Amino acid sequence: MDPGGALGNTLPAMGSPHALEVVGLCRRYRTGWRGAQRTALAELTLTLEPGERVGLLGPNGSGKSTLLRLLAGVERASAGAVRVFGESLERRAARARIGYLPDGFPFPLELTPRAVLELLASLHGLERAARRREAAAQLERVGLAAEARTPLSAFSLGMKRRFALAQALLHGPDLLLFDEPTAGLDAEGYVVLDELLREARARGVTLLLATHVLGDVQAHCPRVGVLFRGRLAAEGVTAQLLDSPERVLALYRELAGAR
Repeated sequence: MDPGGALGNTLPAMGSPHALEVVGLCRRYRTGWRGAQRTALAELTLTLEPGERVGLLGPNGSGKSTLLRLLAGVERASAGAVRVFGESLERRAARARIGYLPDGFPFPLELTPRAVLELLASLHGLERAARRREAAAQLERVGLAAEARTPLSAFSLGMKRRFALAQALLHGPDLLLFDEPTAGLDAEGYVVLDELLREARARGVTLLLATHVLGDVQAHCPRVGVLFRGRLAAEGVTAQLLDSPERVLALYRELAGAR
């Protein structure tokens, strides 16, 4: 694929599509006044089956957030191909099946949570009555129903993270991309996250969870990939590959020494 070109054109047709198929994904940036090139992701290939729950573990700066932004369609890749349930990520129908929890908070702070959710629901094609109903239901699920008319600017960090969970699940997605889901969560938020992920698992929703916290992966993801300096450096069963914090540190040191 040419840099900046459409994703998904280089993958062969499939009979039974994967939930997520990533082939040779690259992301390069121009940095500094001379425009030096920096590689955030290099030739990354990854496959998730429908209903699978995969953790993506790595230290800060390893490329986890970059990968999820590319998969969510927030950024464009420099090269590579992505399909979601057999369709190119360039297709609106494919992106509509994704629920994305970003690491930051890109929502308009001057609006209320109900207004933002109703706006997002309208972008997903819901009718007015359905928009109001779904927005109210999601705020109830994350414990923010009483704050429906409060501007997001007045929310604490924990409340913002719970709101971000609500928007990710608003349209009933089939693939969840969660970036550092426990970062900034309050006590209630941990309970909400566990409940939402249990519900998603029961519905057969596919999950890709990126984090630098070992416990997040151990709690929710039977399979794990280790991202290091923009490359998928290791992959396997979570209980075997990451059986202790000491094992994780040893793996990072081994990877650092090999680069």
